[in-house]
Amino acid sequence: MAQAALRSVPQPVSIPVIPVNELLPWAIFGGLLMILAIYFVGAEQGAISLIHGRYVHEFVHDGRHLLGFPCH
Repeated sequence: MAQAALRSVPQPVSIPVIPVNELLPWAIFGGLLMILAIYFVGAEQGAISLIHGRYVHEFVHDGRHLLGFPCH
């Protein structure tokens, strides 16, 4: 009986297909979030800042250095 269990044939795996029209809104949403994140890391400081104070700048300070944005 143990040999019968060893000789079992694995079943084929079916890969789900995701239509592009279902994926496109999520790709656009993700792209907009990435653009917003790049803005806050790269440009949110000084005269062009949307949020007053230095809270956003200090929050993303190390990320600015990691990505090569000058900040001081």
